[in-house]
Amino acid sequence: MSANNAFKALLVEELGDNTYSKKVVERNISDLPENDLLIDVHYSSLNYKDAMSASGNKRISQNFPHTPGIDAAGVVVSDKSGCFSPGEEVLVFGYDLGMNTPGGLGQKISIPAEWAVACPDTLTLKEAMTYGTGGLTAALCIQKLEKMGAKPSDGPVAVTGATGGVGSISIALLNQLGYDVVAFSGKPEQSEKLKALGASEILHRETILEVKDAVAGKPKWAHAIDTLGGDYLTGLLKQVKPGGGVASVGLAASPEIAMSVVPFITRGISLLGVDSVYIPLEDKKHIWQRVATDMKLPDLESYQQEISLNETPEYLDKFFKGHVVGRYVVNVKNV
Repeated sequence: MSANNAFKALLVEELGDNTYSKKVVERNISDLPENDLLIDVHYSSLNYKDAMSASGNKRISQNFPHTPGIDAAGVVVSDKSGCFSPGEEVLVFGYDLGMNTPGGLGQKISIPAEWAVACPDTLTLKEAMTYGTGGLTAALCIQKLEKMGAKPSDGPVAVTGATGGVGSISIALLNQLGYDVVAFSGKPEQSEKLKALGASEILHRETILEVKDAVAGKPKWAHAIDTLGGDYLTGLLKQVKPGGGVASVGLAASPEIAMSVVPFITRGISLLGVDSVYIPLEDKKHIWQRVATDMKLPDLESYQQEISLNETPEYLDKFFKGHVVGRYVVNVKNV
């Protein structure tokens, strides 16, 4: 194996009996698919979808062995398409990266050139991965609410899954943009951290379910960002103020909701789906520019924990144990 073509990557292998192993191994560029753009990955980040892929979830990744990682930030090695120059810093998130195409938890990736965007000049590669898919999703949620007319003067915005990657960045971004934020979490011990992110009030997520058997509850929040789905999303929709919207981006609790259409009709509320995977490339470039300007958070280091590639198996397991707090940035070069 040529030393120039060898690289390290997290590899998930199917062992049989519905069990999977995940470990860092040496791979070769010849193991990658033949695509135009070859990237030397410097940083990635961990997301719930990575944890599902690494656990062998066939809805996310059908073919094993496989390298997860739906985020990647690195430097162009070569590009047959001519879109990028060697040495240019680029970002990749969404599309099929880390699902059925070897992902950012490897030191090299080979992808179609149209999957990548140039890293904004005001962001380092590590800062970009501090946002990653989780942070970009948070930014897209806020932008979607803004497009339907949301503004700080409307009143408080509820955020569920507040200690997770999407939730924590949502709180920080909303606070920076002048919104009053109510954070919902199942981890009361993280209350001080949530306040430091910018939440003005911390409530246990189970309080959302107090209206479970009612057609609608007392209107409490102007808008909301939900990462949980299921009864939590239903409870939010029943308690959003007239004209408000709920951006839905997660299904950690359940992909199903069951409720009457009454709140939609009598209060004119909106359920807004937010996609960060297959949105048009120009829209991805636009939201990255916002993240690099009016949505750029101060002291980004405080929003993430850097881990090595070798630590990723341990940290991926945290997603299923409810132990995730904030964003995990993977220094892929650190093995």
